[in-house]
Amino acid sequence: MPRVITIDPGKSKCGLVLADISEKKVYIAIILKSELIKNYVKNLIAAEDISQIIIGNGTTSSEIREKLYFFKKEIITFEEKNTTFRAKARYFELFPIRGLKFLMPREVFILNKHLDAISALIILEDYSKTKFTLNQNIDFKTWQK
Repeated sequence: MPRVITIDPGKSKCGLVLADISEKKVYIAIILKSELIKNYVKNLIAAEDISQIIIGNGTTSSEIREKLYFFKKEIITFEEKNTTFRAKARYFELFPIRGLKFLMPREVFILNKHLDAISALIILEDYSKTKFTLNQNIDFKTWQK
């Protein structure tokens, strides 16, 4: 099945999601240092059948797009307005609070969380106009350094 890469670009770090559009499933969700994005995407393309890359139109989208010059298929720039803000709410949809933690303020659970991968997921969901599920228990805070 062809898969899609979605990137939430940033100056120092990027959120990246690898998903299958037909299955509506996320297989990889990570945060990368921006300088690692080119090599990481090259490795993904070597291992997966990637049909397109979707990049949020924010902070450094043109620089990220230039780094991905080697991708010969479609690269789409898509609106990413308010995705970081919306990522906080989506975080709790993906990882609901259970047990006694429910009594604590929700903000406690997302303090210092890196929500870039969830922002990339929101860009994908907005683009495809559908919600995606997680293929496995994915940690959206995973860093590639």
